[in-house]
Amino acid sequence: MRRGILLGALLATFVLSMTLAGLQAPQGQRRGGGAPEGQRRGDGEGQRRGAPAPQPLEIQKVKDNLYMITGEGGNTAVFVTDKAVTIVDTKNPGNGQAILDKIKTVTNKPITTIINTHTHADHTGSNEFFGPNVEFVAQINTKANMAKMPNFAGDKAKFLPGKTYKDKLKLGSGNDEIDLYYFGPAHTNGDSFVVFPALRAMHAGDAFAGKNTPIIDANNGGSAVSYGKTMQKASDTIKNVDTILTGHSMLMTPADLKEYAAFNNDFITWIQDEIKAGKSVDAAAAEYKIPDKYKGYQISTFLGGIKNNVQVAYNELGKK
Repeated sequence: MRRGILLGALLATFVLSMTLAGLQAPQGQRRGGGAPEGQRRGDGEGQRRGAPAPQPLEIQKVKDNLYMITGEGGNTAVFVTDKAVTIVDTKNPGNGQAILDKIKTVTNKPITTIINTHTHADHTGSNEFFGPNVEFVAQINTKANMAKMPNFAGDKAKFLPGKTYKDKLKLGSGNDEIDLYYFGPAHTNGDSFVVFPALRAMHAGDAFAGKNTPIIDANNGGSAVSYGKTMQKASDTIKNVDTILTGHSMLMTPADLKEYAAFNNDFITWIQDEIKAGKSVDAAAAEYKIPDKYKGYQISTFLGGIKNNVQVAYNELGKK
């Protein structure tokens, strides 16, 4: 019962945060139902009139020296090292002080490093609060995507990642080591998997946001066809973890990640069958149902929902 209540609360937070997130995409498209850029909160100017009140942030211990802050955007990881703090993702704009206040309840060490798992404003929105003296880190494609965002235009470009990597990057050593991996396009074309080897834990960002149909941002290089393959590479490569922080849901396990890879690969197999049957995008989207073997999974409604996923897959496979 308690697990169910927690899941419900986190899913509610997910819905709220994604509605307000202002997830950047070129040409005015955003994740969260495709509302135009001008109707979303994410440009750093605060909450638009009539929007729900912000949800308070909550911090929970994941393991010794590792915490997760939920609410107002993507889940933030807090890794307390020997002398400092590294955080992963900074939620929606305007949450920097709230993040810092939560961190101060567990440590007084300074924040020296911020890792952004991907470009969207509900994961990068409060970068600027932490100042230019913090080292920002991300996959190289994510930096390029972030550079297109109004949040990082002009003199705010100093809050873009200064350290980037292509496939793998090691930060720190010993108990303080952090390993960043990129396995290919999924949610975007720059999704980082952030591993804390000494703690056997990982932050998967929105590549694994939760047990739902994936949210595919094709405008930022996301891929329906590659999604399951990318998740499978992550599952096959990262063997030294037992706990996974997701982008917006509860803690998961490596078995959950492996299942999520299969879920996405099965989706593409189904798409290929729909194409062979001559189904249109609209017809395929109307017919789609979660397979019975994936109990507890949900169909996401963000960024055009399942129709967007079908359309992206059809486009990638050369069908209309």
